[in-house]
Amino acid sequence: MNTLLLAVAPILIIIVYIYCKDKYEKEPRGLLLLSFVFGAIVSIVITTVLYIGFDIILPLPDDYSVIQQFVKAFFVVALVEEFSKYVIVRYFAQPKTAFNEPFDGIIYAVMISMGFAATENVFYVLEGGYQVAILRAFTAVPVHATFGILMGYFMGKAKFSNHRIRLNLYGLALAILFHGAYDFFLFIDFIPGIWIGAFVSLIIGIVLSQKAIKKHQNISQFKPEDDLTKTL
Repeated sequence: MNTLLLAVAPILIIIVYIYCKDKYEKEPRGLLLLSFVFGAIVSIVITTVLYIGFDIILPLPDDYSVIQQFVKAFFVVALVEEFSKYVIVRYFAQPKTAFNEPFDGIIYAVMISMGFAATENVFYVLEGGYQVAILRAFTAVPVHATFGILMGYFMGKAKFSNHRIRLNLYGLALAILFHGAYDFFLFIDFIPGIWIGAFVSLIIGIVLSQKAIKKHQNISQFKPEDDLTKTL
């Protein structure tokens, strides 16, 4: 039970953090919960199906080279996992009437990403124990949150733009880029010290995520006039 709590705790912390950042017009909690559940179940199902398809279409040998690890990181793992989240944001969350400001792209994408991360984390932690739980609490879990924020930033803009398709795909592409970079540096662990690149990509993702959150907070149409004046 303690191991399970360790697996879920960082997920809950990030959810509360992002929920508090939605300062001016909170989303319906039921819809957020449903987004989380869809991320935990539906995105995992989509990911599993796509992985099976990739294993048939693009089988990779056991002795991966750097190029093969690059393909695996960007065009298999990152593409499959981020696409599975993107589909739910695009076809479940984005059309909702409650999705009524750009910041909502961030909060729904993060909720879906945290649902995915929760299921993934539980499996890894139950297999690996406390050490894996602690390590992933500071790496894999927050990195999934940054992917969600970066994707959601553009998908939030897309809802209210004449360039919806382009901006939606920008969000997906950016999440794939950061996810692929993070995984690639971890996959090529046969090169000494290269794993540091994963932490660099995580730090860059966190910095960009903070900027994305502030930008959407500042342009919220629900922002009080006094706060808007201070921003200007």
